[in-house]
Amino acid sequence: MTATDHAVRLVHAAALAAADKLATDQLAFDVSEQLAITDAFLLATGANDRQVRAIVEEIEDKLRELDAKPIRREGHRDGRWVLLDYGDVVIHVQHAEEREFYALERLWRDCPAIELPAEVHGPTA
Repeated sequence: MTATDHAVRLVHAAALAAADKLATDQLAFDVSEQLAITDAFLLATGANDRQVRAIVEEIEDKLRELDAKPIRREGHRDGRWVLLDYGDVVIHVQHAEEREFYALERLWRDCPAIELPAEVHGPTA
């Protein structure tokens, strides 16, 4: 089993929204083989608490335009690590320190990566 087309569309839309608010180090994984509860994870980093909250709000706005609403939202008040659960997709927006400490990408590195749109990574030199 692989992530559904719907899940990939949500990941792409969320990644583009996060990029609009200058999120860094975005990675997406197809976790459908490992977890029965979701198809994909998106990881994004914000430089500070305020940016983390701005990234989360932009993601929620863009996904709402696709008629997607989070089932669960955790950590928004602190702005250190916000989890948005959309059922098919779970989005982690972390402060740079939390991202480095918890290193979620190490936990999921055996899962296939979901390629993100080129715009997410910005211009290359």
